[in-house]
Amino acid sequence: MTDYGEEQRNELEVLESIYPDFFTGFGAWDLVPTDMRGSRLLVLSENPPSFTITVTSEAGENDETVQTTLKFTYSEKYPDEAPLYEIFSQENLEDNDVSDILKLLAVQAEENLGMVMIFTPVTAVQEKLNEIVDQIKTRREEEKKQKEREAEEAEKQLFHGTPVTIENFLSWKAKFDAELLEIKKKWMKEEQAGKNKLSGKQLFETDHNLDKSDIQFLEDAGNNVEVDESLFQEMDDLELEDDEDDPDYNPADPGSDSAD
Repeated sequence: MTDYGEEQRNELEVLESIYPDFFTGFGAWDLVPTDMRGSRLLVLSENPPSFTITVTSEAGENDETVQTTLKFTYSEKYPDEAPLYEIFSQENLEDNDVSDILKLLAVQAEENLGMVMIFTPVTAVQEKLNEIVDQIKTRREEEKKQKEREAEEAEKQLFHGTPVTIENFLSWKAKFDAELLEIKKKWMKEEQAGKNKLSGKQLFETDHNLDKSDIQFLEDAGNNVEVDESLFQEMDDLELEDDEDDPDYNPADPGSDSAD
């Protein structure tokens, strides 16, 4: 008869030596595989045996890591029955990454049924985390290349413009025709306004009052117009000197003085 309790205790002791708890000091550090030294185990209860194992990936670009804490609980007839497992916590993992890890644990539990197995699925999860770190690096490189391609395409658009298609040409033509129609309407309106404006000749022809001269207006004023004759003098009363009678006057010499 299988002693499930004994097998479970023995495996737990081995796990404590492989995955030392950084806080309690369980296990021997020198016995931990190099690629598993980021992992640690913490016992939660003894009945039923329940514990967590925290698994951390290798450092990626910029020393980034991803991490998950797996919780295992031994079923009554483990290892003939699969242990209970769940993701207790995680850091820097996407939802699809968490889903992939749970699927991986299910496959490992089924493939190793009948033997103590915790180390095997934990190792598989460790490898999966390392893959995720590499994928993050690859994804970032692709995003960087995509941004560079978009920047190059935007720069090309500045020099080459937008390619002409039937759709954008028809859209442009409809807008152009509408603008041209508005311009024609404006021209026709201005031209019509110019035709309706009468010339000077037309004004005189339509309004005969406009052909009256200033004299006519003065005559229409009658005796109300008075002239001050004192403002005018006879030309003979004015004493004017004739420079030409001066013998010293020289018209070619601006400096000559007839008074000398």
